[in-house]
Amino acid sequence: MTAASEYVVALDVGGTAMKGGLVTRRGEVTALEGRATGRESGPEAVVLAIRAYVDELVELGISRFGSQPAGVGLAVPGIVTSSTAMYSANIGWRNVPATAFVPPGIPARLGHDVRTGGLAESVFGAGRDVDDFLFLPIGTGIAGAVVIRGEPYGGANGWGGEIGHTPVWPAGERCACGQIGCLETYASASAVARRFTTRSGRTATAKEVVALALEGDEAAGEVFCEAVEALAISLASYVLLLDPSMIVLGGGLSEAGRALFDPLWERLAARLAFREPPPLRPAALGVHAGMFGAAILGWRAAGAPDMGQDWSLDVLRGGLVS
Repeated sequence: MTAASEYVVALDVGGTAMKGGLVTRRGEVTALEGRATGRESGPEAVVLAIRAYVDELVELGISRFGSQPAGVGLAVPGIVTSSTAMYSANIGWRNVPATAFVPPGIPARLGHDVRTGGLAESVFGAGRDVDDFLFLPIGTGIAGAVVIRGEPYGGANGWGGEIGHTPVWPAGERCACGQIGCLETYASASAVARRFTTRSGRTATAKEVVALALEGDEAAGEVFCEAVEALAISLASYVLLLDPSMIVLGGGLSEAGRALFDPLWERLAARLAFREPPPLRPAALGVHAGMFGAAILGWRAAGAPDMGQDWSLDVLRGGLVS
């Protein structure tokens, strides 16, 4: 890293789209509009799309700051090490080195998408004031980031945090992963919408199902209650094993607010007979957690491991593309 390198490139790669931007030493963000990953054209096309997006961001940084970035951080799905995207079922790639995504000579670091979001929540989000918590985004699927002593824990082989595939009802529905009764099959946003349609014959989003449940709709109420119960079962096991300071809930379903948080806390408490559950908190960073975490990875790749500790959320959000 040179003294002239005032920024890093940060990229959050999803299954269908990417979000990217430049983040300075002070946490100032210059974001670009998202780009499609192009996964329908195969894994090689995704690698090329990411590289093209990174090149575009580097060119923007050179025009703005007069130098190449200090580093590049990328949050990507699947099994990941800091230097290799080992495998992603959604994208199809295997053993892609971080160097394939960046121009020669620029240091880069990869991170698992959800764990990278958990890192951002730990450094300057909802988990900023605690050392140990679970970051649980509830979206199309359910993944988790186990944060221990302020750092996401990936386990021995990169599978740590797959709470969405812990069985809650062993004789229940088959999950897309091949197992039976997984949490994700009952409590993800897509599962809530799917199960409501199956039960009622009506189509609704997960957010609409929650609203219908609050209005007294019988089918919506049943589906939502089962989702909350499934979450309580999984979280009770997690709390008893790891005793986190808090549980941070993100993703679309968490936007239900107290309609989700209150009954979930009550059901979790009912399953913990001899102790109180930890606080449940909404995520602070929303859909931008992955990109903010990727910025931290970029600065770590550049040799600045403590960068981000004093960043302000208001400053970070100031340069986002709405």
